[in-house]
Amino acid sequence: MSQGTRMAWDPGTYGRFRGLRLRPALDLIRALPDLPEGGIVDLGCGSGAAGPALQSLGRALAGVDSSAAMLADAEALGVYDALLQADIAEWTPDDPPALIFSNAALHWLPDHGTLLPRLVGMLPPGGVLAVQMPHQMNAPSHRLWRSLVEELFPGRYDAAHAPGVLLPVDYHRLLSPLGRMDLWESEYYQHLAPDGEGHPLRRFTEATVARPILELLQPDEQAQLIAAYESVIDKAYRADHDGSVLFPFRRVFFTLKRAG
Repeated sequence: MSQGTRMAWDPGTYGRFRGLRLRPALDLIRALPDLPEGGIVDLGCGSGAAGPALQSLGRALAGVDSSAAMLADAEALGVYDALLQADIAEWTPDDPPALIFSNAALHWLPDHGTLLPRLVGMLPPGGVLAVQMPHQMNAPSHRLWRSLVEELFPGRYDAAHAPGVLLPVDYHRLLSPLGRMDLWESEYYQHLAPDGEGHPLRRFTEATVARPILELLQPDEQAQLIAAYESVIDKAYRADHDGSVLFPFRRVFFTLKRAG
């Protein structure tokens, strides 16, 4: 993650839904084109969820993330040859990697029009940039956090800094001149188990999209916002009789094999 954000990532909270968050990474790995010689960089590796699968590709594997707590969990897996604490918006490799892999990280960073071509420029000819990002900001699950904080605490949160992605057509226009691009979206129907601490969807989103909002508030204000979210979220995502929720979650993927 970018150190420019103020979020302090909690591996335990984020990892509660580790299996659901891992599947898109595995789908991206399965879609990789052939790689040239060289290593792999897991950019925004977090706690290393994708590390074991990336290690199975048989290349030297490095992980980069700004969170020391997440990197400690990644190191405990024993699958990375190197781990670096760094702002992923500013990171540059010592040597051109065969693959820059980024799963659910780059959407936190601004100015993709500059960032993504810069990452492609770090690759050797035939090297691959592989990216997966949530494309969910306009869905009720995410939009309600922004609308409620503005209603309850006007001006406290600047929506201009909210995570977001470009339209797929914009990524195609930006990156396809740089090599062979494969671009797609998938909607995952995620079954969220009941949670005794609240609506399952609130528990899912508070670990990611709601973090930069909640951290701006005092504890009593956080409780007020969470209660407001809990009061309306079931209207958009109705819980089943057992308290579980079927949650549609859209993600955008692309691979870019650099020309040359």
